[in-house]
Amino acid sequence: MAGLSNDAAEEVTAMKSTAATPLEYLASLPEDRRIAISAIRDVILANLPEGFAETMQYGMITFVVPHALYPPGYHCKPTDPLPFAALASQKNHMAVYLMSSPQMSWFKEQVAAQQRKLDIGGSCVRFKRLEALPLETLAAAMRRVTVAEHIAAYEATRKQ
Repeated sequence: MAGLSNDAAEEVTAMKSTAATPLEYLASLPEDRRIAISAIRDVILANLPEGFAETMQYGMITFVVPHALYPPGYHCKPTDPLPFAALASQKNHMAVYLMSSPQMSWFKEQVAAQQRKLDIGGSCVRFKRLEALPLETLAAAMRRVTVAEHIAAYEATRKQ
């Protein structure tokens, strides 16, 4: 999966949900996880730039560039739209996946400046409690990258 480390890709595979919609996904979670994932989803939806769409992809709530805006889709599976961010409840933690390099780089810088201790990988922010995730920083990270910027960053990585 683009932007996912091997560890993150393995954990996604291990906890893959069969939910068909984000609401079905949320309904399948234990109450504490449902409350946390719902709150984070609300922040993402409120700050998602125009053009991105919410869907289910790879067993997670995913925010994508629809085929109408980027017909080539995701290089590993062109029938899937290009992922931008995702939200998941994994076996031992919850995770937000920020798949745009400029977005993730900025988020990491902000978390370091805030002297927060989060488990952050290449594209994954892992946490066990909602309070551990800086929601204002996540909101700002979502607003930082437009559809066009995400496509440009994605295509730049494909040319390397």
